[in-house]
Amino acid sequence: MAKKLLEKAGLIQHPALPSTARPADAVRAESTADLKPKTAPGAMMHFLATQSHAMKETELLREKLETFVGSLAVRSLDPVRIAPSKWANRHPASFEAAEYIALREEIRSAGSNIQPIKVRPLRGVESADYEIVFGHRRHRACLDLELPVLAMIEEVSDQELFSEMDRENRQRADLSAWEQGQIYRKALDEGLYGSLRRLADAIGADPGNVSKAITLARLPDAVIESFPSPLSIQFNWGPALSAAVQKDPEGTIARAKELAPLKLGAREVFDALTGVQGAVVPYNTVEVKLDSKDGKRSASIKTDTSGKAVIKFSKGVMNAKVQLELTRFIQQFLG
Repeated sequence: MAKKLLEKAGLIQHPALPSTARPADAVRAESTADLKPKTAPGAMMHFLATQSHAMKETELLREKLETFVGSLAVRSLDPVRIAPSKWANRHPASFEAAEYIALREEIRSAGSNIQPIKVRPLRGVESADYEIVFGHRRHRACLDLELPVLAMIEEVSDQELFSEMDRENRQRADLSAWEQGQIYRKALDEGLYGSLRRLADAIGADPGNVSKAITLARLPDAVIESFPSPLSIQFNWGPALSAAVQKDPEGTIARAKELAPLKLGAREVFDALTGVQGAVVPYNTVEVKLDSKDGKRSASIKTDTSGKAVIKFSKGVMNAKVQLELTRFIQQFLG
C-alpha cells in the first residue's frame, strides 16, 4: 500500500509560478538596469545632474565655512589649568569689590561665563596649559565657583597679549588707575616696549594718561598704603602726590605712615599728603576718646568733614583753672 501511495505522489505536478513572481535578486538587477541611461546623451545628462548636486553641496559648505573665517572657536576649559598673565596686576581688593561679586553671581546663575575669555597655549609649564590674554575676573569667578570657563584660544606674542589685554580692560573700565599704572610700569621695566611713547602708540592710549598711571605706580609703598585701598587713588592725583614726594620725601613718607592707621577717606589722605608740609591735617570723622589713668576723667576729639575739630570733656573735668591752662596751651599751639 505504501509503495503505491509513493508512486501516485510522484505523479503530482506543481503549478508554474506567475510571470510577476520572480526572485528578488532578479527584480533588483532589473530595477538597477532600468535606472541606467541607455544612450550616450542620457548618460551625459545623468552625469551632469549628479555633478550639479555635488557642486551645490560644496558651495553650501563653502558659504558656511566663510562665516567662521577670522573667528576663533570657543572651548570649555578647566580654569585650574589656566594661569594668569604675567603682565596682569590685579590687586586682591578688586576681587572683593561689589562689581566682581555681581559678575560672579551672574556667572553662577548662567552656569558659565557668557562672554568668553581669551587664552594662549602655555608650553613648558606643568601646572597650566594656557595663559590668560584677557578676562582675568571672569576666569577667577569660574575658578571660585568650580565651573568650566569658556575661552577662545590663539597663539599671540607678548606684545599682542599686552595690547589686547589693555584695550579690553579700558573698554570695560575694569582696572583702577593704580592697577593700570602697575601694568604699564612692568611693561617698561621689563623691556616689552622701549619707551612710554611706543607703549602708548602700541595700545592706542593717550600718552598723558599712560604717564599719570605710571607716576602713581612709582609712588613709595608707604604713600599707597596710607589710602584705604590703592583702587581708590584717582588718575589726576599722580602728579601732585609725586611732587610732594620729590619736594619732601622723608616728610611725606612720615605723614603717610601717620595717616595709615587712621583709616581716612581717599580724598582726605590726598589733601593731607599734598597740603601743608610738616603737618598732618586729616579730616578724621572718627571720634577719638581719651581717658585718665584712673578712669575717672575722659575727653573726646572729633573732626568733621569740613576739617573743623570739636573737643569735649566729661562732666567735672573743666573748671576755671583747667580752662585757663587749656586756653594758654591752645594759644601757644596756634602761635
